[in-house]
Amino acid sequence: MKQSEQRNLTMVMDLYELTMANGYFNDGDKETKVAFDVFYRKNPDRGGFAIFAGLEQIIEYIENLHFSEEDVAYLRSLNTFTEDFLTYLKTFSFHGDLYAFPEGTIMYPNEPIITVVAPLIDAQLVETAILALVNHQSLVATKTRRIVKAAAGKAVADFGARRAHNMDAAVYGARAAYIGGAVGTATVLAGQMFDIPVSGTMAHSWVMYYQDEFEAFKHYAENYPDNTILLVDTYDTLKSGVPNAIRTAKEVLEPMGKRLKGIRIDSGDLAYLSIKVRDMLDEAGLTDCKITVSNSLDEYTINSLISQNAKIDSYGVGERLITGASSEYSDDTLSLLGAVYKIAAVEENGTFMPRIKISGNVEKITNPGLKKVYRVYDAKGKARADLIAKAEEEIDMSKEFRFVDPQMPWKNQFFANCTAKPLQQKIFENGKKVYNQPTLKEIRAYVDKQLREEIWEEEQRFYNPHKHYMDMTPDYYDMKMSLLHDSRK
Repeated sequence: MKQSEQRNLTMVMDLYELTMANGYFNDGDKETKVAFDVFYRKNPDRGGFAIFAGLEQIIEYIENLHFSEEDVAYLRSLNTFTEDFLTYLKTFSFHGDLYAFPEGTIMYPNEPIITVVAPLIDAQLVETAILALVNHQSLVATKTRRIVKAAAGKAVADFGARRAHNMDAAVYGARAAYIGGAVGTATVLAGQMFDIPVSGTMAHSWVMYYQDEFEAFKHYAENYPDNTILLVDTYDTLKSGVPNAIRTAKEVLEPMGKRLKGIRIDSGDLAYLSIKVRDMLDEAGLTDCKITVSNSLDEYTINSLISQNAKIDSYGVGERLITGASSEYSDDTLSLLGAVYKIAAVEENGTFMPRIKISGNVEKITNPGLKKVYRVYDAKGKARADLIAKAEEEIDMSKEFRFVDPQMPWKNQFFANCTAKPLQQKIFENGKKVYNQPTLKEIRAYVDKQLREEIWEEEQRFYNPHKHYMDMTPDYYDMKMSLLHDSRK
């Protein structure tokens, strides 16, 4: 069962969305159509890209959008809204269009990930939920991919539920982590809801409950002989934990015809300990016993472990995966995605007229109007740039195609021997879903394919990644500049 079917999440919105909607309704503007874009301004962790995640939950939210009698009664108690507006909310449902990148798409700053084209009130009321879902899951998926890349082929599992910001963050964070490349999760509800492989063995409390460590290991092995993974750092990893694990393998498992599957280290100098533990296991003939580590890991600590030739087979990553936190920089804003929801156009006499937000900060000036975004590929299938165009423009790359780099608009530049693919797809039309959703495994595979085949390795560096080009068609660039010039009158 989807979580959205168990509870009504419609009221997950900021109060100002309702106060604005009430004002629009009272002014007779509820059917005016508008376009809003969802985009973000900086990649988290100073990275070269981000991963779009959360679309499935956005779809569920919009499909189940309705105000219950209890919702309306609560809003009435605020003494803020007119009775006519509250009556309107009783039968409200979303009846606009929504366009989005396919979930799992590699994305970049300042391009429209999602565009909502809908009556004004409809477009306004969905803002908070869309941003909450995009910001959380996209951040976790992106962070997980960085960790997976650092692990260099070794398995990464999500161990973060108890460090998540709440229970929903644990469950949907596990989903996002799987999209980003984690092999599984320790969060059981995420496994149940999304068919993500679950894993987990014991905590230190299991070992401490028994009179001695060997007794604890013995009981565990007898209960789970086919999947015995022992936590060896409760007392002393090298002097007690590993010797007792080896004893369990020899005296408990091998007489049953079973092998010790693995050990886990959760504290101490993980590089040093893993090397020593590997030697001890190999000397005991347990060359097939795997070493898993946990304990405040992220992409930087994993990079460090690998550079020290640590003998680690898999990583259980907790708080810095599930929260997207970074240990590398003191500026906490670097570990945020920060997607925003900005109006781009308003329908006037049957035509959508562009709107632009002006700011003293150049990065906060918006890209106006109805638009399309394309990914431009070179002859080898590598993503050369993204291209923003007016919605009605025809993009023909069968011949040289002129574009504008907004960072260097004076240069005369062309795409040659390239192809262009539109990134947004229609998800809702007049409030009805028209999109065939991929499975979670298909989304995960899509991420992997893009990063393996399409996205330049230079963009995937942790330090000083190559900046992906965000270009514009000449017509779109001229329109934006015209609006900026007009705003100064």
